[in-house]
Amino acid sequence: MDLGIRGKSAIVCAASKGLGRGCAEALAREGVALTICARGKEALEATAEHLRSLGAPSVTTVVCDVTTEEGRRALLEACPNPDILINNAGGPPPGDFKDFSLDDWRKAVEGNMLTPIALIHATVYGMMERGFGRILNITSSSVKAPIPTLELSNGARAGLTGAVAALARKTVHRNVTINALLPGPFETDRLRATSQKIAEARGQSFEAVHEARKNEVPAKRFGTPEEFGAVAAFLCSVHAGYITGQNIVVDGGAYPGTL
Repeated sequence: MDLGIRGKSAIVCAASKGLGRGCAEALAREGVALTICARGKEALEATAEHLRSLGAPSVTTVVCDVTTEEGRRALLEACPNPDILINNAGGPPPGDFKDFSLDDWRKAVEGNMLTPIALIHATVYGMMERGFGRILNITSSSVKAPIPTLELSNGARAGLTGAVAALARKTVHRNVTINALLPGPFETDRLRATSQKIAEARGQSFEAVHEARKNEVPAKRFGTPEEFGAVAAFLCSVHAGYITGQNIVVDGGAYPGTL
């Protein structure tokens, strides 16, 4: 299927690894000009070379922390008028609610709620004027079902979801959609690092813990960044103009609800 976005421009945040990279790869194959950001220069530049080999007409890299005002300013200077915006940032650390300070909550909200809101505010009105825009927030399956020990992430990502819900209904008549993808367990560095921490805490091997976590998923496997990127690319396509304000779970069936 031709997604109809060849020649469009996109910002993809945290794109050097994991799910962000999966999204950037899918857009590159569709001929989208990419502006990608991450904090690590080496991994970001390596990803940029790979994206060019996949067919992206141009790839601009911005080494920055997108959760800061300076980082967002640098990113928007590199691509002030994107047709596609994919918001993505690493989640806050796990822990016990009783141990979280107000500063912990502020950092979580800044990184996973206010940062996407700031980037949406800076880009959505230009999209509406031009008559095309696709905004995709990568959040978490915790928006549907809260995850114990991830209260910081649960709160910030749910806050973002509520903040843009009404806006998504106001922009769609100008062919600008705002949706969210809610990933469950995907085979990424972050997932492997979490398995390693669990293994160390339990005195078990990484392999045993990782396999047990995999078997908890109804699909009996972890998702891949490539298949996550494919879903994201469709939601950014011309064919998805009638989908807005939705929170789409991609988790191999792990979410147990019917709605």
